[in-house]
Amino acid sequence: MKRVTAIIKPFKLDEVREALAEVGVTGLTVTEVKGFGRQKGHTELYRGAEYVVDFLPKIKIEVVVSAAQAELVIDAVLGAARTGKIGDGKIFVTDVERVIRIRTGEEGEQAV
Repeated sequence: MKRVTAIIKPFKLDEVREALAEVGVTGLTVTEVKGFGRQKGHTELYRGAEYVVDFLPKIKIEVVVSAAQAELVIDAVLGAARTGKIGDGKIFVTDVERVIRIRTGEEGEQAV
C-alpha cells in the first residue's frame, strides 16, 4: 500500500476532493498547515506598515490506497491542483507497512 501526501493551495481543496472521489478514494485526511518552498513567503501591507509573511497557508491531504491505485490518485491530484503558478505544492508517495482498522481489527487493504 502507499500513502499519498499532497500539499496544495487552500482554494483547490474542493476540486482535489472531487477528483479523488472520481477515482474511487473513499477516505482522506485533510489538515490546514503553513509553510513555504521556493516562494519564500511574500510581503503584505497592513495599516500602512509593510511586513513579511514567511509561512503561507496550505492544505495537506493524506490518502492511503493500494499500490495499483496510487498512480490514479497522483494523476487526479496533479490535474485538480495545478494552476501553473509558483506555490502549487508537492506530492509525496511513501510505502505503508501495515494498516489496522481499530473497530474490527481488519488489516491490510480491507482496513482501508
